[in-house]
Amino acid sequence: MPTDERVSHREAGRATGDLASARDDARAQGTSVSDWMAYLPASSSPYPPAGVDPAELTWAETVAPGGYTHRRVARGTRIRFEDLTGEACAHVVVLNALAPWERLNVADTQKIPWQAYLGTDHPLLSGDGRVLATVLGDTSGHHDAFCGTSTDAWNQQRYGDAAPQGPTPSGRARLTLAAAKHGLAPRDLPPSVSFFQGVRVAADGAFDWLGSAGPGTSVDLLAELPLIVLVANVPHPLDPRPDYVVGPLRVHAWRSRPTGPDDARFEASPERRRAYLNSLDYATAAGL
Repeated sequence: MPTDERVSHREAGRATGDLASARDDARAQGTSVSDWMAYLPASSSPYPPAGVDPAELTWAETVAPGGYTHRRVARGTRIRFEDLTGEACAHVVVLNALAPWERLNVADTQKIPWQAYLGTDHPLLSGDGRVLATVLGDTSGHHDAFCGTSTDAWNQQRYGDAAPQGPTPSGRARLTLAAAKHGLAPRDLPPSVSFFQGVRVAADGAFDWLGSAGPGTSVDLLAELPLIVLVANVPHPLDPRPDYVVGPLRVHAWRSRPTGPDDARFEASPERRRAYLNSLDYATAAGL
């Protein structure tokens, strides 16, 4: 970089040349806020879901376009994703927080309920036959359990760049960063499901792109076991638009209760009943 383009911290108005100055500079920024910061405590969120006591919130943030988030949540936690502008695309992976080698299995998630399209009451299953989470509410209906998320190679081809900290990061790169926060490696990441940008299978087997249902829609997940939740908010790989288009994703979570035998979805089919019984048996044995 040419000398005349270099700007020191002092020249920029931030003196950090010694320990005391660096400390003072850091503390001076302590009140700075960003639209993409998590609300701490979660009860301080200015956007609590209607009918939810803010004191019950355990997670609240807005994920930036192209950003990611992650959280470990307790069994019985209800997580709401909201598409504020109609442009969000939440690529989601869930793993058993007690044994993260048990993770989302997209094939079983489609097979056990005999339904490939995600919607209200759809269970998200692991390869061990247990329900990790349930889609408890859905006002969008535009989702995908076929395509997974974008990769670096895909984004290089589409946008010319896929650097995790660049303007067009891939979903795989974002989920890898989220997973690393929990000691997980890329090999621990299964294919994801995505919410808010829909795909349907045409008669000839090709994928039809549905796009969004519009702004203001939401999806609720119910954690049936303690979960690690990984989320990348990036464009769907089949989005036909040439530009990297994605909007903010709002997340709130609060204490609720897991699915039990008294819930209609527990007995919706013999296959679902067995999967919920497997989760209940695991939770009981673990003292949850």
